[in-house]
Parts: sequence; C-alpha cells; structure tokens
Amino acid sequence: MAPPRLLVVTAVAPEAAAVVRGICTALPQVGPVETALPGGWTVQRCGPVDVLAAGVGPAAAAAGTATALALDPGGYSLVVSAGIAGGFAPLAPLGCAVVAEAIIAADLGADTPDGFATVTELGFGRVRHDTSHHELVTARLREAGVPTATGPILTVSTVTGSAARATELAARHPGAVAEAMEGFGVAEAAAGYGTAVLELRTVSNAVGPRDRAAWRIGEAFAVLERAFAVLPYGELG
Repeated sequence: MAPPRLLVVTAVAPEAAAVVRGICTALPQVGPVETALPGGWTVQRCGPVDVLAAGVGPAAAAAGTATALALDPGGYSLVVSAGIAGGFAPLAPLGCAVVAEAIIAADLGADTPDGFATVTELGFGRVRHDTSHHELVTARLREAGVPTATGPILTVSTVTGSAARATELAARHPGAVAEAMEGFGVAEAAAGYGTAVLELRTVSNAVGPRDRAAWRIGEAFAVLERAFAVLPYGELG
C-alpha cells in the first residue's frame, strides 16, 4: 500500500527549507524535487510529502493551499500548516513545538459595545477547525525528546505587540498555546476539499510586547527541522 500523501504549507521559504531538511532526515531516499504551480508557487516534493511556501497571512495561505489541492483533488490525506510562531507563556516557552488541537481565527469578527464578537456569534461564518492526528503527533514529538505543548493555535492578521492584547486573547481563548498568521487559511482551503488538517509550529518568541532581542528564530527553525525529522509519516493517513 502506498504511504499517505501530505501537503505541508508554510508562509516563507526559510520555514519550508527547515521542513524539507527534517523530511529528508526522516526519508533520506527522497527528493526534494521542485514543481511549479499556477500562480507562481513552487512545491518541493519529498517522496510522499509536498512542501509549499504559500505566503504570509491567511489569504495567501488559503490561495496557495487551494491551488495545490485543486491540482490533485483527493490526493492528499492531510494538510499541515507549519512554521514558527509566537507562544503564550507559560504554556509554550521559547524553543518548544506546539501542536494544534484546534485552529481558531482569533480576530475574524467585529468590535461591539459589549466587546469582540466572532463571525460565528454574528451568524455568518465559522472561526474554528478541529484538527486530525494531534494526539499522535504530540506523543511522537515528546517520545523523541522535543518539548511540546498542545492546545488551540490562534490565527491573526495582525501579530500581537502588547501585553494588553496578549492578555485579551488568552482570556478569550483559554488554553491557547500560540498565535500565527496562516493556519486558519490553510484549514479553510483543506475543508473545501474534505481534507484533514493539522497545525504544527515551533516557538520563536513570546506573544506580547515586541522584543526582537529576545526572539530565538534560529532555535525555532532548528526545532522545526527536528520535529519533521521524527514525524510518523506512515501513520498520518
């Protein structure tokens, strides 16, 4: 039986490169082989795993993911939104991996006199996708010695830059482990094709006031590579 095929979607090329290095460690006999997609995207194929850097933000992520899925409908068993992220302290410290139990569009809605209202509460949309395989992936990462937190991962269009907004998001989404900018777009595209979705990231900075001196982007890329080197690819169907 052929192994399940996965589509991994990152925002930018350095994230994709870390993912590809990890996959090539796990599956040293494969790729990567580059294939051009319509719209200017490029997929790197590593055996049963395709890696796509779709762009920053939920709209670019959704467009790139949908393009890849449209060219191979039914061909993928799982779509993974991957990259680095801001972590909510103390649940997700710098350098750990985060695996989404749910992917939530945290700022899709409206400000009201009574506070923020999601589009679901307003009656015309959804803001949450539950994920597949998060328990399996979390267990495998921890078995491999990768510090891993699991919980909701928030998708935002504006990255948090203040303690007040970090506190507000944590209060509205108890147990949230991280925020990033692409997961919900990837999940929306996957849902349109009936494909399961997961989000896996590594923490480069804390959600809150922007302190670039405290960011650990290189460490986060190293952990991202390590995470994709130990995933149970044959079980992600």
